[in-house]
Amino acid sequence: SPVSRVVYNGKRSGGPRSPGAGSEIFTPAHEENVRFIYEAWQCVERDLRNQMGSERSLVEEYVEKMPNPSLKAFKPVDLGDLKRRNTQDAKKS
Repeated sequence: SPVSRVVYNGKRSGGPRSPGAGSEIFTPAHEENVRFIYEAWQCVERDLRNQMGSERSLVEEYVEKMPNPSLKAFKPVDLGDLKRRNTQDAKKS
């Protein structure tokens, strides 16, 4: 049976959908993971908002005391750019 798609605002789209060109089917496990991350992030944002004007900090930023020297040359990956390139490569083949 078709699986409904998770929209990143935390709400599900209308109803069952059929796979079309370029669309993805998300498993229930994937939807559960996305929902968990979304809800956890909402809690972090709420705590940050509540923290404003409060003396006690609910959220702490993790900073390593002794950074790993082998990670000095690490450059973050732009996941959006990587996905675009992979999508273009898939269309070429």
